[in-house]
Amino acid sequence: MTHAEKAVALFKEGCNCAQSVFVAFEDMHGLDRETALRLSSGFGAGMGKMRETCGALTGAFMAAGAMHGYADLADKQAKIDTYAMIRHIAEEFERQKGTVICRELLGIEKGEDLPEPAVRTEEYYRTRPCAGLCELAARILDEYSLSLSFPEQ
Repeated sequence: MTHAEKAVALFKEGCNCAQSVFVAFEDMHGLDRETALRLSSGFGAGMGKMRETCGALTGAFMAAGAMHGYADLADKQAKIDTYAMIRHIAEEFERQKGTVICRELLGIEKGEDLPEPAVRTEEYYRTRPCAGLCELAARILDEYSLSLSFPEQ
């Protein structure tokens, strides 16, 4: 199963969008599932249901950082490279979807959403683009990671 397929499956199991993408990469970032679920739990629905940056995208950012980020605080180039990686992932997502903002992806206005999470019904899955956004974010991260493995000649 690809990371993109795993992200969709996790979303359909009840994970929020950020959890779906972040946990889909557990084989790459090495965190156990419970830790990964807890760490990414607040980023769903556009960061705490504020409908800002898409949670699927922030899940990809967290996974990218866990896999390819820096830990040496004195390594300025690593910091530059990490920020460039995050921008690349975001720009590709935006190129394909037109925005990185959750509420714009959902077609709702600021403050229009209910404070509690939506009930996951067949109608929810049929009308929400979130599973597809999880798939896209995971696919973009996989493509980026693959490009790191096979540098351009």
